[in-house]
Amino acid sequence: MPEGLAPAPRTGRPLADRLDLRLIAEMVEPRARVLDIGCGDGALLDILVHEKDVDGRGIELDMALVTAAVAHGLPVIHADADTDLAFYPDAAFDYVILSRTLQATERPREVLAQMLRIGRRAIVSFPNFGHWQVRLKLLLTGRMPRTKALDRAWYDTPNIHLCTISDFFALCEADGYRVERWLGVDEAGRKTPWRRNRWLANLFAEQGLFLLTRE
Repeated sequence: MPEGLAPAPRTGRPLADRLDLRLIAEMVEPRARVLDIGCGDGALLDILVHEKDVDGRGIELDMALVTAAVAHGLPVIHADADTDLAFYPDAAFDYVILSRTLQATERPREVLAQMLRIGRRAIVSFPNFGHWQVRLKLLLTGRMPRTKALDRAWYDTPNIHLCTISDFFALCEADGYRVERWLGVDEAGRKTPWRRNRWLANLFAEQGLFLLTRE
């Protein structure tokens, strides 16, 4: 947090039970400037502010979640990742985080470019559409698969740009982003044993988690 400002006290609400948020928090240096995009009720921001002493803020499209985050003392505003990142100056943050939200944006490639314009590093996580269960269900049923990570019907999901871990690596290579670190994780957020092998991670990991910088 900035000098002279103390983080708001915790209100006793349960913290995130998503282990992947802990993995993201491990990637963030203490006292960094952080923007959490699509921050929901602020669960990750709460961890970062109180445990990493970051100068953190969040943006969220769902007004009810904005209200919940603000009610718990977190600096969250109502904004849209597809349109509002352009208003932030270059290099305004050390880390810009997008957790399980990239696939719900209208222009994911542009959102990622904006993240690495306004931040020195970007942390991105997303459900892996290359998981073996997704492939098998699509093959056997001929219908859009539903899994624990992708649990809503095609007509009732915010996910409009699904990708695989291999797809994301290809995008990073095409746009000149350096992958400093990556992990394949399961739905609960536990690291998978295939995190050193892209092909196996693309087949068995339910989520991808990436730390990026510009080349």
